[in-house]
Amino acid sequence: MEAMKKKDILLSLFSGILLILSFPNFNLEFLVWVALVPLFFAIKEKGVFHSFQLGFLTGMISFFGILYWIIVAVHSYGNIPLVLSALILFLLVGYLSLYIGTFAYLTRFIQTRSGFQTMLFAPFLWVTLEYLRSFLLTGFPWANLGYSQYLNLPFIQMADITGVYGLSFVIVLVNATLFGVLQQRSKRVFPFKEAIVTAIILLSFLVYGYLKMGSVDRKMIQNPPLKIGLVQGNIDQSIKWDKSFQLETLKIYEKLSSKVAEEKPDLIIWPETATPFFFQDAKEYQPFVLDIPKKTGAFLLFGTPSYKIERGKVHHYNSALLVSPDGELRGKYDKIHLVPYGEYVPLGEYIPLGSLGEGIGNFKPGKEIFNFTLPQSKFGVLICFEIIFPDLCRRFVKRGAHFLVTITNDAWFGRTSAPYQHFSMATIRAVENRVFVVRAANTGITGFIDSKGKILNQGGIFTEEAMSRTILLSKRKTFYTLYGDVFAWCVATFSMLLLGYALFKKSKNIKFKGK
Repeated sequence: MEAMKKKDILLSLFSGILLILSFPNFNLEFLVWVALVPLFFAIKEKGVFHSFQLGFLTGMISFFGILYWIIVAVHSYGNIPLVLSALILFLLVGYLSLYIGTFAYLTRFIQTRSGFQTMLFAPFLWVTLEYLRSFLLTGFPWANLGYSQYLNLPFIQMADITGVYGLSFVIVLVNATLFGVLQQRSKRVFPFKEAIVTAIILLSFLVYGYLKMGSVDRKMIQNPPLKIGLVQGNIDQSIKWDKSFQLETLKIYEKLSSKVAEEKPDLIIWPETATPFFFQDAKEYQPFVLDIPKKTGAFLLFGTPSYKIERGKVHHYNSALLVSPDGELRGKYDKIHLVPYGEYVPLGEYIPLGSLGEGIGNFKPGKEIFNFTLPQSKFGVLICFEIIFPDLCRRFVKRGAHFLVTITNDAWFGRTSAPYQHFSMATIRAVENRVFVVRAANTGITGFIDSKGKILNQGGIFTEEAMSRTILLSKRKTFYTLYGDVFAWCVATFSMLLLGYALFKKSKNIKFKGK
């Protein structure tokens, strides 16, 4: 019995390791197709409590390996003591691991109550939990399984219908089917029907992807072009908010903007909080910034903190401003989805906790979707980790955006895998909405992504970058753009019905070990 327990633990650990290797920076994305098989074997014939423990262990290993950079962000750049930083990481990983633990628990619960094979319901459970994780407690849909396939262009094209959740569904389906095949091998019985169904679904995704990629190219080439310049200032986070360095920061952006202006772009984009001061009040620096679009002849988009006084209270916002070539302000967007404990403190009026970093305050969320307008097009701006929320991004496109811009300051992550993980998620947003996504970061990763999710340009981290490219403006709206997470809702509804059936069904006569 003890040897069996060790085997179960090793299998759970192995699943966690395979999940780590499936995401950036390892990018061994093919491993995700078998990553859950060891976990399925670990919980085979186990009780629900034992299964929860094994699933939770898989979650702890995988999320520690994927999110280790949290310590770098809050300790090295947020000036939080190392012990407290480790505690923050541990609490976050523990919370996220509850989802995989719950998945394992429900998998065994439904099996013991219904006798259904794993492949018939495991994908539904997994996607339901991923969807729940996307909005529960403000949401943190980082490292959804579907994101591991961001380089697998044919496979990810179905996201324009199902969103990222459809990709996760098929990945879990393949894992569950492989488990079923290997499980039945000892009985010399091959589950032909199940394997054929899985093969048809996977093949459908791939065929759709190949056909769609050609179709998208043919349609996009007919759309009007727009030339965009991206600037990555590579401002050191330790001096970013130093008042004595503010002019030097602007000179760096001026130099890089002049360089990219040689390509005659229609729009130049600076990253999040490119002006590390309240631009609306900075009378000494406003002429300097406003003169740049005049000199370059391009619109200028840049990030800046801002504030409003409402009913005697000062409310701060993380904002993006657009300035025209004649130096006039043409629009302002206030970030809607803020980073908890980074940009605001949940229940801050009741809990005496501060924010996590220099230059980050207790911001207020913006109230509305806002698209900036150029003479040729409209575009939406996602600030920092807003790009990881599919439903938020699609709302900009549904409101008329022809392309999406994401501005960020990933210097907080240091030289870790986080900037690459963050960048990879933007590729799925491009596919879901069939729009180009352009990304300007303070220090990596700045780049261009086309409407097929293909990375066209990708800068480095901790380097200055000045790049330009012509994008194509999209005016068509995808199923996902129009209707959102219908696939996830249907999957969640089925999961609830299945769980309800299992609750009222008497336990099958199935032997299992553990509690």
